[in-house]
Amino acid sequence: MEHAFPCGNPALDFVGTLRARRNDEPAEMLGSPRSLDAWFRESGVTGADPGSTAADLAGAIAVREAIYALVAARLVGHEYDPEALTLLNEAAAQPDAVPQLTRTGLQVRATAAQALSTVARAAITILGGPDADLLKECGRPECTQVYLDHSRGSRREWCAMATCGNKMKAAAYRARRRGNPPLTPSRQS
Repeated sequence: MEHAFPCGNPALDFVGTLRARRNDEPAEMLGSPRSLDAWFRESGVTGADPGSTAADLAGAIAVREAIYALVAARLVGHEYDPEALTLLNEAAAQPDAVPQLTRTGLQVRATAAQALSTVARAAITILGGPDADLLKECGRPECTQVYLDHSRGSRREWCAMATCGNKMKAAAYRARRRGNPPLTPSRQS
């Protein structure tokens, strides 16, 4: 697999295709129409590559950034950017991906616009519903992945334990061994 899906939600995992977005040189995971097709297929939004074009890629990146802007505004309690709202709603207004039952089982077919509509609708469901209160951004400074915190007591600090959680715990262990324990992300503010 070319892409990672730590959140289990297509909208939030899609936002994560620009990794380390606060770094001087963030890592763009959607560098070509082929990588966009791979993301749609690997995420399960489609069952096959939709055949994305360069224009589809540009539109998908614009929608991704609109979703991130809306999530970031929600996280800090700011009003939503009207342009980001318009872009997200326009993407969601397109026809959705079409599931079909075949002799071999479920197949989801979609154009790039339909696949992007599925992602946009997932973002609207989060931002417009009760899950919006569960949104968090990963506590590892180099990571900007957003996720839904369903943990007991809402104490989760990392997007995924297997990646960021392990790195933060290893860094904390090394710091304790040197005699200077770091602050946990929740205490750094």
